[in-house]
Amino acid sequence: MSKKGKRKAQKKNNAQQTTANRKNNESKSKIIPIVVILSIILCVIAAVAIIMTIMSNNQSDMTNDKSNKTYYADIHIKDYGKITVKLDPSAAPKTVDNFINLANSKFYDGLTFHRIIKDFMMQGGDAQGTEKSSMAKNIVGEFKQNGYDNPISHVRGTISMARVGGDPDSADSQFFIVHKDSLYLDGQYAAFGTVTEGMDVVDRICEEAQPVDNDGTIAEDQQPVINSIRIRSE
Repeated sequence: MSKKGKRKAQKKNNAQQTTANRKNNESKSKIIPIVVILSIILCVIAAVAIIMTIMSNNQSDMTNDKSNKTYYADIHIKDYGKITVKLDPSAAPKTVDNFINLANSKFYDGLTFHRIIKDFMMQGGDAQGTEKSSMAKNIVGEFKQNGYDNPISHVRGTISMARVGGDPDSADSQFFIVHKDSLYLDGQYAAFGTVTEGMDVVDRICEEAQPVDNDGTIAEDQQPVINSIRIRSE
């Protein structure tokens, strides 16, 4: 082969090599973004898995922590004093959680006891007509007639959830404290604790109440005011 022919062949080979290199580079440039995207997806999946594990562990820790502690609610009533209630999550866990969450959010602060019947009970925690009303959500009724084994009896000093008569799952924020034994309520309402201190306050409020009707309605300017409900544990 002549020198001229060799040069042409060399140029042809160089051109073919350049084309091949260009194709290889294009292929690599296509592969690299795919690898990067797959790596990002795998990292996101791993991160989500880690977060879910942490949340699950935290939830488990919270559940164990709650079961190992005794929770009390200190109900401070303007001009009357303090009522302390020992909460019982073993009897009504969802009810206790709801009450604690509302109390910790200061939901009850400034609300009143609007329904009081001597020798029966005092009822409060109604936020209807206030800006707090949207915070009160219906919860399941944890009592026997609704399929829940709740052993707490409605004796003097029991705290329980008020609800609409025909709807077992209509309780939200309103609760009542039993003044005198009312065992006929057992199995129909979600009792969730017992007064440990301050029954003298309950007695005074119930005895001084002046309902305007037979349903125990108290005039708005006469309703005992809940200054606060604070949760503590031991």
